[in-house]
Amino acid sequence: MPVAETALAVVGLGVEQLVQWRFGPMGVMALVLLGIGLRARSSTYTSLGAVVLVLLMVQS
Repeated sequence: MPVAETALAVVGLGVEQLVQWRFGPMGVMALVLLGIGLRARSSTYTSLGAVVLVLLMVQS
């Protein structure tokens, strides 16, 4: 189990670095909003984070 948790943490950090490199601070903010929304089960934050990520992906 600790190996799976470590691997998941490494993948999460890799995705965060990729988003930051590709989309800058707005991408990181979108990931934070998405993460907060998922943890808090808040559809508002989840939707807002997803919309910002989609807008950043369409823009590039």
